[in-house]
Amino acid sequence: MDGKKSAGSPTVVFGNTTNFNGFLRFKETLCIQGKFKGTIEATGALIVDKGAVVEADHISVTSLIVYGTVIGAVNAMDKIDMFPGAEVRVDVSAARLRIADGVLFEGHCGMTGLEKEVDIFSRPTEDIKAELQRGNGEY
Repeated sequence: MDGKKSAGSPTVVFGNTTNFNGFLRFKETLCIQGKFKGTIEATGALIVDKGAVVEADHISVTSLIVYGTVIGAVNAMDKIDMFPGAEVRVDVSAARLRIADGVLFEGHCGMTGLEKEVDIFSRPTEDIKAELQRGNGEY
């Protein structure tokens, strides 16, 4: 497996002879080395290893690491990393996105970064009222 797992983090591996069609749900880290077609909804990380092919109508994970091929739509709560040699044909939505040199990427990106918190008590009241009036004509 090309992906590095963090110390103490359990990883389930679908080996390179695995061909799975259907719906996957998991909580930890899953590494796919074979073929998958379907839907993935998880609170864990997904690793698509070199040579693996994932065709999904929807992938929802905490993070995605791609060395192989991913086709479909991806929503990652944290990050997506695409490494050299990966083929990624998806519409992605993630807080962080890293595309290395040598990646074939085709699709659209949406960044879901967290908005910074605003402490309304640190701003003058007049500024807040003026901003609200510009936004919708009332406050």
